[in-house]
Amino acid sequence: MAADSDPESEVFEITDFTTASEWERFVSRVEEVLNDWKLIGNSGGKLSPEKGEYTSGTWEEKSQEINFADFKFSITHYFLKQECEKDDGKDELKEDTFPLAMQDLLCMNNDFPPRAHCLVRWYGIREFVVISPGTNCEAIISESKCNLLLSSISISLANSGCQVPMFVQIQQKWRRMYTGECQGPGVHTDFEMVHLRKVPSQYNHLSGLLDIFKSKTGCTLSPLPPINIAIRFTYILQDWQQYSWPQQPPDFDTLLGGEVGGVEFGKLPFGACEEPISELHLATTWPHLTEGIVVDNDVYSDLDPLQAPHWSVRVRTVDNPQCLLGDFLTEFFKLCCRKESTEEVLGRGLAEEEGKENSDISAALSKLTEPAATVPISKLSVSNMVHSARKHIRRHRRIDESPLNSDILNSILLYLFPDAAVEKSSENSKSKTAQSNACGKTEQDKTSDYNLFLQLKSAPSDSLTYRLALCVCLVNFYHGGLRAVAHLWQEFVLELRYRWENNFLIYGLAGGPPDLRCCLLHQKHQMLNCCIERKRARDEARKVLEGNKDREHRLSSGCQNTRPVQESTTATTTSSSSTREVSPGKSWDSWSDSEDEFFECLSDQAEMETSHTDEGKDGSKIKAEGRMHPYNNMVLLNSTELLYVPVTQEPAPMTEDLLEEQSEVLAKLGTSAEGAHLRARMQSACLLSDMESFKAANPGCVLEDFVRWYSPRDYVEEEVVDEKGNKMVKGELSSRMKIPGNMWVEAWETARATPARRQRRLFDDTKEAEKVLHYLAMQKPADLTRHLLPCILHAAILKLKEEESVEDIPSVKKTIQQVTYQASKLLHHPNHDYKKLEDFINQLMAMETVITRARSLKAKFAIGEGEKRETTEELEKFVSSLLEEPEVVVIGAGQGPAGRIIHRLFVNAQRAALLAPLDEDLGHARTEDKKPTVGSSNMPDFPFPAGREILLRTCVPRPAPYSKALPQRLFCVLMKEEFRLAGAFSSDTSFF
Repeated sequence: MAADSDPESEVFEITDFTTASEWERFVSRVEEVLNDWKLIGNSGGKLSPEKGEYTSGTWEEKSQEINFADFKFSITHYFLKQECEKDDGKDELKEDTFPLAMQDLLCMNNDFPPRAHCLVRWYGIREFVVISPGTNCEAIISESKCNLLLSSISISLANSGCQVPMFVQIQQKWRRMYTGECQGPGVHTDFEMVHLRKVPSQYNHLSGLLDIFKSKTGCTLSPLPPINIAIRFTYILQDWQQYSWPQQPPDFDTLLGGEVGGVEFGKLPFGACEEPISELHLATTWPHLTEGIVVDNDVYSDLDPLQAPHWSVRVRTVDNPQCLLGDFLTEFFKLCCRKESTEEVLGRGLAEEEGKENSDISAALSKLTEPAATVPISKLSVSNMVHSARKHIRRHRRIDESPLNSDILNSILLYLFPDAAVEKSSENSKSKTAQSNACGKTEQDKTSDYNLFLQLKSAPSDSLTYRLALCVCLVNFYHGGLRAVAHLWQEFVLELRYRWENNFLIYGLAGGPPDLRCCLLHQKHQMLNCCIERKRARDEARKVLEGNKDREHRLSSGCQNTRPVQESTTATTTSSSSTREVSPGKSWDSWSDSEDEFFECLSDQAEMETSHTDEGKDGSKIKAEGRMHPYNNMVLLNSTELLYVPVTQEPAPMTEDLLEEQSEVLAKLGTSAEGAHLRARMQSACLLSDMESFKAANPGCVLEDFVRWYSPRDYVEEEVVDEKGNKMVKGELSSRMKIPGNMWVEAWETARATPARRQRRLFDDTKEAEKVLHYLAMQKPADLTRHLLPCILHAAILKLKEEESVEDIPSVKKTIQQVTYQASKLLHHPNHDYKKLEDFINQLMAMETVITRARSLKAKFAIGEGEKRETTEELEKFVSSLLEEPEVVVIGAGQGPAGRIIHRLFVNAQRAALLAPLDEDLGHARTEDKKPTVGSSNMPDFPFPAGREILLRTCVPRPAPYSKALPQRLFCVLMKEEFRLAGAFSSDTSFF
């Protein structure tokens, strides 16, 4: 007893046999997942699947991860989304109803679905669960592990009462090997599979496969229940050699000689450079056959594809085929990321040459200011020196160093500036050209395509900027890439400078101030055009003024002797300049370095003229200048003279970057009183100019008169009664105008009576033009492409719309609308997101690919080549369906319009493979015999099937003759390097 009471003698090992093993935990976890997904109990109550529902319906899946010890598995539930059958008061489902999967085994509505999970195609089931090894886990290869997993799912199904079939993926994943089972009340279905590399010779036909199926079912009944047979043979067509190129062959006589798909300037190329359709798959189907109807053994076969009752076609496309528009956009987009300047691209030597020539230009300008010039002015013009510099550069640059061929460069410049080809004899012709160009698209403005530039912030499709973008894109792709773009841009800027110096309006730009809805580069071009217009208008006014003076002095001979020296000098200069060789419209004031000095000179002349006139009138009255017309018959407050609307200066046009700079300057002045006062002074330049013009047009006026015209709301009128009792209207300035230190009062006091033509310009066109030209010259090729990117995307969308309208593809039309909206958001952002723009370009390329596929198919099916209207419409519908659906049924099978064309395609491919004459060479025989030419007995019309699928179904008692009659199914796949049998065999577990 003492020994027993010893504590050490009571220590012993306790084994707890209730602790679950890893296998039991795995089984329990599977059951939990089935419960969570509500897959427990009877699976009936759903409608039978309609014909084609497996393809058109919505398939869903949900997945979870489970572990078997440290091995990860993924369990996934696949199911077709369906509505449950409505309860019409019928009795509840019987307990012994077959599971849904067993009913699907015999259903014939969805044989050979074109797009579905492989288990759906092999077994025809609409709901199942798959357990597969997790990612980066080894495959289940050993037989013991496979059996362990099968035991696990069998126990899980039995414990949970789940009637959804469950599969386990075994062997390597590429083999797509599955095994599984389905349990129901008193029934059980085993899903088995065989997969071999080669087809055994004894099973290479229907009769051998029927032997396998019969032996597996083991039915001893006599006669045997009928076996339903469905057969599909798939033929593949890969040879398109007899069809023309997808692109036009190169035309070596053009400037773009040797380029596939070459187009003229101003057009983007389009289409694939290779065949976008790689294969055409023809599936010939016999859906309902029985064993005695058809013979297919190792000696003879009745299965002629031309006799098949059902034909269906699918096409396999080339992934990302090379397409011209996509290549253009991609290469253009790559330029945006380059960092080289024009100087670095074209070489230092060229920059040095330009610097040398620029020094000559500055010397020319200094010579122009000398009192006596020894050479004609026309020889010293800035534009003349620029063009001599250009000639000098070309003379010293070797031919092989020139990035752009001179012929191509001249053609591009002529396309950009077509008015350069027309000989202009007068300034009127130039102005007419600009006017007609500005208003030539009034009707087109109404179209959505033309107004697309407003959404994309690009430029109108008939503008210079738009054409420049197309040329840069073309030059970049075909004629030298970055160096050619830099060369073109340099020549373009020189051309703009030439036009500025010679008063030629820039072709292809609408009149008026810069349109802030367009891209910045287009605004810069419009700003330069505004400068040219202002300079031309000033020169015209100057000429008219001088002409009037000449006429006055001719009429008054006595005044000729007293003519001011300065005026005489100016007149002489004008007369000499009118005969110079430079383009018409160029006047002496254009050569002045400082426009302020020019206006001071005009002011002195005008004062002299005014005083001379006043002396003639004894100084009795001040002369009014710069009047337009009376303003609403109003009278000045302090006199009986009418109030006239003055001629005023137009406000200075501005581009969006100048507006941004101005707003930043004004914001930096701060919120202090001094800053606010300075800000108001800066913003009142236009007000001061208008006040001076008003004073000149209305001598003797007061501030109240100006306010009545300029801001009527600030002049308050009311009726009052005078001392005599008469009613009269009395007016006064508003309270805002009476505030001490009001800017309007200060400006009125400082304003002089000066007409607009003698005021300092609000808009210094010379300064602004030079700023624009300097801005353009400083742009790197990458900066240029970033500016032009919206225009290129605009052109690409228009090209896609144009090509889609020819092919009429609804899906592409819808996508174009979506991407246009997307582009409007991307391009209106001040800082472009280039990653998103790259994705956007990829979307445009995808649409181009779809259109080229449609075009290729239409060419192959000879749509529009002398066919009847009904036939053409049917073929067009067939081709459009091929692009949008996974598989398309051929109406009429081999005897329909599409079927006959497909048959001819295969016949021609067979002949081409065997070097036999093509179908086109047998045209004389076709004219005599209307029936399609069939291949000779030595040459079959169709190749050997690339794939044969045979589906066998029956319903027999198993395992014993007295068992329930249950569905049995065997799906057979026979290919060149694959042989697969997928069987589902049901057994009665109650009566066996």
